[in-house]
Amino acid sequence: MTADVRPEPGSKLPAPHSMRKHVDCLIVGAGFSGLTMAERLTTEQGKTCLLVEKRDHLGGNAYDKYDAAGVLVHAYGPHYFRTNAPRIVDYLSQFTAWHPVDYKILSYSDGRYWNFPINLNTFEQFLGRPSTSEEMEQWMAEHRVPIDNPANSEEVVVSQVGWELYEKFFKGYTLKQWRRHPKELDASVCGRIPIRTNRDDRYLREDFQAIPKDGYTAMFERMVAACGDKLEILLNTEFRAILPQVRCKHLVYTGPIDEYYDYGHGRLPYRSLRFEPESFTSEQLADSSVLNCLRPSPPSSGSHLSAEKPAPAGFFQPAMQVNYPNDEEFTRIVEIKHATGQQCANTTIVREYPDDFGPGKEAYYPVPAPDSAALYQKYKSRTETDPFPPHLRDLWAPGAAADPTVSFIGRLATYRYYNMDQIVGMALKEAEKLAATPAA
Repeated sequence: MTADVRPEPGSKLPAPHSMRKHVDCLIVGAGFSGLTMAERLTTEQGKTCLLVEKRDHLGGNAYDKYDAAGVLVHAYGPHYFRTNAPRIVDYLSQFTAWHPVDYKILSYSDGRYWNFPINLNTFEQFLGRPSTSEEMEQWMAEHRVPIDNPANSEEVVVSQVGWELYEKFFKGYTLKQWRRHPKELDASVCGRIPIRTNRDDRYLREDFQAIPKDGYTAMFERMVAACGDKLEILLNTEFRAILPQVRCKHLVYTGPIDEYYDYGHGRLPYRSLRFEPESFTSEQLADSSVLNCLRPSPPSSGSHLSAEKPAPAGFFQPAMQVNYPNDEEFTRIVEIKHATGQQCANTTIVREYPDDFGPGKEAYYPVPAPDSAALYQKYKSRTETDPFPPHLRDLWAPGAAADPTVSFIGRLATYRYYNMDQIVGMALKEAEKLAATPAA
């Protein structure tokens, strides 16, 4: 990888002719999309690629690292890989072995831990006694709101479980996460969470659920190594800063689509996040006087709503993720060591706080709502009619014979929340499309 080539503040870029670089493809962004494209274009199609990334590391938001306590952590929130597509597993398995995980989470409300997503175990906790799938189905039929075609996230939940469970587990969490009422958000937001009447308490539905055995970053590094000398990577590098110095036939853009078009139709809304990590030594984990000050307080003695799930030895909390839908400012506490399987005496938790997006903050989530979808469509139309706009053409290497063709892939470039396997699938499909396109 090439060292930081970003100029110091206030300095001038070199004249374009002094370091102009010719490559087949310029790729913007070193996340799943960009790295998958780089690997396919170089190894399968023999193309030369220059990949630029504004951060100082590979992997985008899936980047993981060992923190000061020696714990492997997901730096930008938990990434729970899962898929129903054997093709995606086969592709990524070239670069990683897997650590199987049944992703299980809990929700903390009313002074206790609840099984979540809602399932028969949750229903028994709710009743305070044993129950059956048949009784749960009957209860839901009596309490659900009859809505044939739910139009938003509130409707998609109450049409399944009614108001009480919606308010206990969904309403407050959604308000905190999105700063919008669930009725203002697409049904897909809360509709992604399964509701079951059996005892399946897994968080996710997909058949294949696992994490790269050595971590995501190790997997990404192997993808880069597979590219050999046909790939050059510039970290700490802004796309526009490098554009005058590059000639390419094709551009792969994975960044924010509104930024690409200089916010010509206005800024798309995003939600950001703030992370507060806290690490504990094995001695601290064994000292109940320390942990009792930090863990949720159980209700008064004698209540059937006691916090009955203790944390295993060597851990802070009883599950890899605990949601806090109601009173706390944060939405969840993640202890990813539950999922990675790392054997480490210490542990690290991360409290995750939703945040308004703005200058200097990361755009984590496109906002899935009708107004933002309408605004995105204006940018989507531009990708078809004006893929390389004038303000970028002005930066383009002087004397270039033609504009590059452009691919827009990934969450930010398509303004849609995708799971990791969907992103990989999108990149593989785009690489195949380019392979079938006659060379200019």
